[in-house]
Amino acid sequence: MLRYFLLTTVLFTPITLTLILSRCSGTMTHPDSTNFNRKTARFQHPTGDPHDKSLIDLLTFFSAYFTRKSDEKENAGFPVVISAKDGLANFAENVMWIGHSTLLLSHSDLTILTDPQFSGRASPLSFMGPKRVTPSPVKIVDLPRIDAVVISHNHYDHLDEASIREIAKTQPSVEFFVPLGLKSLLEDWEAEYVTELDWWQQVRRKGVTFQPTPVQHWSKRTLFDRNKTLWSGWMLQWDKFSFYFAGDAGYSDDFKETAKRLGSPDLAAIPIGAYEPREFMKSAHVNPEEAVNAFIDLGARRAIGIHWGTFKLTLEPMTEPPLKLTQALKNSSVPEERFRVLKHGEKWPDALTN
Repeated sequence: MLRYFLLTTVLFTPITLTLILSRCSGTMTHPDSTNFNRKTARFQHPTGDPHDKSLIDLLTFFSAYFTRKSDEKENAGFPVVISAKDGLANFAENVMWIGHSTLLLSHSDLTILTDPQFSGRASPLSFMGPKRVTPSPVKIVDLPRIDAVVISHNHYDHLDEASIREIAKTQPSVEFFVPLGLKSLLEDWEAEYVTELDWWQQVRRKGVTFQPTPVQHWSKRTLFDRNKTLWSGWMLQWDKFSFYFAGDAGYSDDFKETAKRLGSPDLAAIPIGAYEPREFMKSAHVNPEEAVNAFIDLGARRAIGIHWGTFKLTLEPMTEPPLKLTQALKNSSVPEERFRVLKHGEKWPDALTN
């Protein structure tokens, strides 16, 4: 145990120093939000903070992570659609999984990008932290005109500074939609148009309603800002089409409540990876079986499995999530063609058809 403690300390000292010195996002209070606890000055889920881990829990996980057996996909990565860039030339009425939680979706002349992460690491440091194992099939400069970028929360694998800055620079008219507490951070990163919303609040843009929804998760970018900013799923509703983006989520009744309040989505993006060790990750990340349950709770017509195959974040083999998803779909009698796993850069135009 001492060896693991020393290893973890050595590995995380640079990250710790960086986080201490980095700008703490979300220092403002939000007294008007029912999801903001004035006593703790933090946002909270109705279930509390189930992912608040002890130091022993954290040391145990990081020790296991840094001493894990080699995963062949950490070096080899996963297949990428070589022609993905060419597929962006005429991208109307389509959806592409770029990788991890980054999706490009176009419907009714509006193009949406979710949780853009195009960097080589999901980390505040360029030389340490989870490394991208599968290259992005496209670059930001390759993207078509983006109307809106939807952000679920501030973890580094979902909110990447370099990606946000490049998008804001190359597409200055794009509007970013974020949960409460993140607007000032994105404005610091040169994003000109940022709309910040609480759970269940909504705004209408170009015929689409943007509405953040509750999910069981948490937020943190530094040592001192745990749950200082909100996290969310998102429901986007056109007149005759709807898209639900889960971001990151542990399994909870939020999926049923979202469907009850807003209706069932035509297409959902549901995470299927980063779930082991189960007791450590259960409150924050669904596993494939729970992803299928979320799909059923939402009453979604179709879904894309996200949050896998791009960064080695947890202990399950990187090839496991799609295999377990297939088995879970069989066990639940949900047809596999309704809940698909795509290659990096693969499009699925039928996902937007009736």
